Amino acid sequence: MRINTLELCEKIFERYESQYTLKAYYGLLAYYALAQVAEAENDETLRKKCKDYLSLYPDKFEHPRYSFECYRVGGIGKAWMFFRNLAPEWESDLRKYADITMAYRVDENGILCHPHSTEIDKIWIDAVSCITPFMLYTGLAFNEKKYIDFAVGQCIKMYDCLMDRTCGLLHQAKGFMPNPESISHDHWSRGNGWGYMGLAELVRYLPSENEHRATVEKYFLDHTDAMLKYQAKNGLWRQEIPEELSWYESSGTGLILYGLGIGLRKGILRDEKYRVAFEKGIEALAKLCLSHDFSTHQSCPSCLCPGEGDEKGTIKAYLTERMPKTDEVHSYGCMMLAFLEAYKNNIPDVEIPDK
Repeated sequence: MRINTLELCEKIFERYESQYTLKAYYGLLAYYALAQVAEAENDETLRKKCKDYLSLYPDKFEHPRYSFECYRVGGIGKAWMFFRNLAPEWESDLRKYADITMAYRVDENGILCHPHSTEIDKIWIDAVSCITPFMLYTGLAFNEKKYIDFAVGQCIKMYDCLMDRTCGLLHQAKGFMPNPESISHDHWSRGNGWGYMGLAELVRYLPSENEHRATVEKYFLDHTDAMLKYQAKNGLWRQEIPEELSWYESSGTGLILYGLGIGLRKGILRDEKYRVAFEKGIEALAKLCLSHDFSTHQSCPSCLCPGEGDEKGTIKAYLTERMPKTDEVHSYGCMMLAFLEAYKNNIPDVEIPDK
């Protein structure tokens, strides 16, 4: 059946609500996507739903354990709605948590470390999707240069540390393997998507006159070109992106398509090959990773340097310790973001399975 791409975002969100209590960073990611859908539709009811939920943060919500405290205030969705002047009453909370974020411990390169590890400097690319947009939106809203510079700095420093120069793809983590100086061997789909999302938000909102603009665009274009080489014939990306025998993975694919869509709209991805890759990916995500009841498929469960002993952080561990799931919690927000960008790139509807 064919379905409008914005309506599909809402249906995926409804499916998420029917399966889980929305919480943790993946729930906040879905609300970020929903808030953008509300803006695209100019839907006040949907906007109120997002605002009411995010207003529970930080003081009226039973929080799980977080990696970074900016989730406690509502994450990037709350910062984005404040930046869009949809909730000016959140001002003091957002400034407080932006300052908390800037005060975290960093490694020798100035990269934020995992706050629950005090003896070893553990860093991981997933943090970019949290820290960079949150600090960017807060910085733009307050016209606070130190927040914006911090947003850019964390993204670029992570890329410089975790980039595999032989293929242009990101590894996920450093400090989690038996040798704390070692970097994980992977080129994990969602990990590359997390990093790419941070760059994409900078491409989307960083002012043209900003001193970091040229650097951000170069990193974005280089990573885009590297990932495009490995898009499968069916339009998806794989769990281990360069490995042809790896299984197809939907959440990373969704994040990569989100970034591609932003790059197309901002005029950075000008060659027709980018449009072709985007349209092919959107079609595949709809046909191969959704069911008629809007359940999601082929998403990797939680995955932070998997494996044990000498196999920890190896490609084998990423391929065998984590297997694709149906209705996996990370899938919903990532896929919503992709179909949101499909709508914004003039793809009004897509085909999903009838049964």
